[in-house]
Amino acid sequence: MKRVLFALSAFACSHAALAQTQWDLPTGYGANTFQTQNLVQFAADVAAATGGKLKITLHPGGSLFKQPEIKRAIQAGMAPAGEFIISGMANENPLFGVDSIPFLATSYADARRLYEAAKPYQQKVLAAQGVKMLFSVPWPGQSLYSVKPIAAASDFKGSKMRAYNPATTRIAQLLQAQPTTIQLPELGQALATGTVNNFLTSSASGVDSKLYEQTKYFYPVNAWLPRNVTAVSEKAFSALDKPTQEALLKAAAAAEQRGWQTSEQKDGEYVKELAAKGMTIAQPSESVRKELQRIGEVMTSEWIATAGADGKAIIDAYRKK
Repeated sequence: MKRVLFALSAFACSHAALAQTQWDLPTGYGANTFQTQNLVQFAADVAAATGGKLKITLHPGGSLFKQPEIKRAIQAGMAPAGEFIISGMANENPLFGVDSIPFLATSYADARRLYEAAKPYQQKVLAAQGVKMLFSVPWPGQSLYSVKPIAAASDFKGSKMRAYNPATTRIAQLLQAQPTTIQLPELGQALATGTVNNFLTSSASGVDSKLYEQTKYFYPVNAWLPRNVTAVSEKAFSALDKPTQEALLKAAAAAEQRGWQTSEQKDGEYVKELAAKGMTIAQPSESVRKELQRIGEVMTSEWIATAGADGKAIIDAYRKK
């Protein structure tokens, strides 16, 4: 009898193991960022909602795939899920870069409206690549960091400006700066070696990556709010049973709402912390402000020309709301 019970128990355990689906979810961002912490909560919610049928293992800090490789890894089936900054994929399709158009959406409310306008178009492109968007969360607005004070637009000329996507490369060019492609995890080292003099990134990145150690000037220009996207391969999603799919999507919706709220709350906290760490927080001069606005107008027109009818439809929908 004991042998029979043992055999039945072993069979049940084996069956449960077979029934469990395990996903790896790589992200290029460190474990201490609010984006990654939101993913930790998302994974926990999924495990709880599915009774452990779907377990998501997070791999932060580019430990499984580097930031630029993650979307391709999802498409190629090397990772069932992952998180990436969508504007970093704008070289694939300009529609991915709409949230990095400077001075188009400069508040959380505006960024949300722009996201809702762009979402169906971006989802369509991703679906054609075998990728399903689960949710998207913005970083705080991109502001200007500099090793030296920037009093006028002419101060950018000849400086080495960090770029991480086509839009930031174009901004550097229009400012007559030298664009230098550096991903966030390598930015601290680039500053330490003088490879970069100034850059646009969020207050969150400034604190999380300790950028205040090499840069002393912070200008809250709030140029745009770039979004991270957490996505899954369509194949991996389709392999889930219907209740698990529904639980995953419900957890994703909660993660999106939580992420937007946390991002806005953290922005104010991060700016205060940058000041506490010794950074000079100052509004941009009139010269800098006007030049950045001019660049925004130029780049919005350029983006619409590149993105075509779908791009124009997104901007029109955004501006009508």
